[in-house]
Amino acid sequence: MPKPPSRRLDRIDLLRAAAMLWMTAFHFGFDLDHFGFIVQDFHEDPFWTWQRSAIVSLFLFIAGLSQAVAFHQGPGWARFWKRWAQVAGGALLVSFGSWLMFPDTFIYFGILHGVAVMLVLVRLTAGWGAWLWPLGALAISMKWVAPLVIGALPSLAFLNQPGFNALGFISQLPITEDYAPVLPWLGVMWWGVAAGRWALLNRPDWLGAGDPPSSGMKKGLVVLGRWSLTYYLVHQPVMIGLLAAFVWWRG
Repeated sequence: MPKPPSRRLDRIDLLRAAAMLWMTAFHFGFDLDHFGFIVQDFHEDPFWTWQRSAIVSLFLFIAGLSQAVAFHQGPGWARFWKRWAQVAGGALLVSFGSWLMFPDTFIYFGILHGVAVMLVLVRLTAGWGAWLWPLGALAISMKWVAPLVIGALPSLAFLNQPGFNALGFISQLPITEDYAPVLPWLGVMWWGVAAGRWALLNRPDWLGAGDPPSSGMKKGLVVLGRWSLTYYLVHQPVMIGLLAAFVWWRG
């Protein structure tokens, strides 16, 4: 398999930027509901729950694509652990910030926590090739299999408890502001890796391997996609702060 250039591929960053903008719109709706500007059920209304699932799926699939490229370019474990430490540190910040705002339902295993665990698993299995497709399907199927198994074997109900439920083999969703366990989401990231490996071998142009450097508005979106972690950590505090200031100003 030919090696792609040792640089980021703009099309992946563009796709990530699109996911980030979608996420921002979703979170802005959540914040409007929190401050009473609108009344929506973000926990039960399919309009919101399906969007949340789609956004998380898109992010994790893109993360899988990125890991496929990184594995193919062979940047080494040092660079991987540096990025992993940033994600894990971000997860701790999310837990602390959510605890300050939602002490009873703070985020103890949200999307960044899940990504930190899944990145290690994906890195260790990135070379498994086409096996990642059925393994991904198996992981995703646990969303429906787990409740059946726990229902038949009540002794496994402890897997619903915090800590154990990080695995995701559960029959009851926890009450928390965000929850992204290893199962079924590892399956989505595995599919991203499998798709990325296939594209690098058969259609590298789909990932933008031969594209010239971006310019103009496209370049701005590429930059946004490259700073996804920083943006993820900052965008909610900024929006919440602005809405809180508006509520205070309005009196």
